[in-house]
Amino acid sequence: MLKKIIFMGTPFFAVPILKSLYQNGYPVSVVYTQPPQKSQRGQKINKSPIQGISETLKIEHRTPSSLKNNKVEYEYLRELNADIAIVVAYGQIIPKEYLSLVKKGFINIHASLLPKWRGAAPIQRSIMNLEKKTGVSIMKIREKLDTGPVCNSYKINIEADDNSETMTEKLSTLAAEKILDNIDEILEDKIEFKEQNHNEATYATKIEKKEGQIDWTKNAESIIGKINGLYPNPGAFFIYNGERYKILRASLTESSGKIGEVLDNYLEVSCGNEKSIRILEIQRQGKRTQNISEFMLGSQIKKGSNLNNA
Repeated sequence: MLKKIIFMGTPFFAVPILKSLYQNGYPVSVVYTQPPQKSQRGQKINKSPIQGISETLKIEHRTPSSLKNNKVEYEYLRELNADIAIVVAYGQIIPKEYLSLVKKGFINIHASLLPKWRGAAPIQRSIMNLEKKTGVSIMKIREKLDTGPVCNSYKINIEADDNSETMTEKLSTLAAEKILDNIDEILEDKIEFKEQNHNEATYATKIEKKEGQIDWTKNAESIIGKINGLYPNPGAFFIYNGERYKILRASLTESSGKIGEVLDNYLEVSCGNEKSIRILEIQRQGKRTQNISEFMLGSQIKKGSNLNNA
């Protein structure tokens, strides 16, 4: 007998996982995703990536703005009587009363090695914290965020040149593969879920734009971590002479000077631990992205400038 599967997800991270289930013959009865958002200027309505792929695959999708106190969606899911729900970066808390509506529960794919980095921004926080490894965890959802028991975790290295975009792609690909190893065993009660060690929990709070501002007194490694962790959005930035500059790529170097000083004409900047970073790609506020050779041709920032001069 075919199983009824609910899928809940919103960003690009969730797309390969939904496609993997569909392409491998798992019957997704309905997809839940966040409602379309207006663009900043209100000229365009942007559907979530999961809504887009659901329409392409001709899977029914629903876009409630909230599940909380939502009788329509509660009754819909109760009547569906689904076997399992797969949740991947949905962007909403699943209310407690929903958790009993699905026979084998709500299964969350979380982009960290739980109990590390529970919460909204695990990929960004792991990179910003200079972690060497991360991964995905497959867990049952409980009332409190990311606290449920885990059946499997899968590790992956964070390389020196990885940023949030590349790690998102790697972890999404990993999750799309590994969910296939787990879903049948979950449906057939052949897998064990183990409680997390809650004493070891760390929290990946939502990224605030203001966090992107670079403090040149910090060590060069942590500044690189911020640049990579916040790429492409909201981005790491500095302000010089009242203008905002977003750093997209940079590398570590061993030069030193005054903190915040530009050491050469290729935008090598001294940091707080007698090391420096070399900026490779930069975007001046309101302008397009430039490589550093192109940028320096017309820039007010020169050798000897100090980027502490906001």
